[in-house]
Amino acid sequence: MSYALASTRLLILGMGALIWLITGIILCTVRPKHRNNVFVLTQMLRLVQPIVGVKVVIDCDLKALRKEMPAIFVGLHQCDWDIITMADLPQPGVVCVGKKSLIYTPIFGLIFFLSGNILIDRDNRTKAAEAFLKLADKIKNKGLSVWVFPEGSRSGYGPVKPFKTGALHTAMLSKVKVYPFVTSTYTKQIKLGRLNNGEVHIKLLEPIDGATLNRHDIAKATAALRENMIAAMHELDQHVMRPKDYVLPADR
Repeated sequence: MSYALASTRLLILGMGALIWLITGIILCTVRPKHRNNVFVLTQMLRLVQPIVGVKVVIDCDLKALRKEMPAIFVGLHQCDWDIITMADLPQPGVVCVGKKSLIYTPIFGLIFFLSGNILIDRDNRTKAAEAFLKLADKIKNKGLSVWVFPEGSRSGYGPVKPFKTGALHTAMLSKVKVYPFVTSTYTKQIKLGRLNNGEVHIKLLEPIDGATLNRHDIAKATAALRENMIAAMHELDQHVMRPKDYVLPADR
């Protein structure tokens, strides 16, 4: 590991984080919870990709996808670098759905909330269900699109957890499509002391039309979605350029 390179990157990232924080506070103060705040802030986070030496390869035209909105986008968590590697994905009018406890994360939690993202108490099933009902209403009446991580939190070095049904249930209620995005495995791939941290590939899978779902299909369709996303992740992992010393986890 190059400590000089790691130190330089840490300095740049620290300065960038301060700029991002100040920009976020100003943006969210001037227009709190605006539908495009998340897009502006994630566009800034895209700039970190070349700084840390990782190349993100996306297999679809994201701007063209805007014509299909409002919609529900689903993805898989891996690690803290998610906000950098997936920064290209949120488009204007997209907000994220996260667990309520995120509000207590220093700095990030406040910006996450004020930028217009939606916090849900996943530990309380009744409140979570009510939140998704309100979310469906916002999608239908305000044209809002949402980004959901249906398994909750996970380390990329562990198996994909069972999906919660909230995303597909909301799609059914709002009659919009669900677009699954799958990211190649990269947990522990990015090291600040390494010049080239390889690639991260992101693939868009076939959408699920919420208008075709019914209440009795939700659990089965959610399980099928999970299996399709796992299979796609394993397929991506076979074609990604990574550092020579990186070893794919067997259980993922």
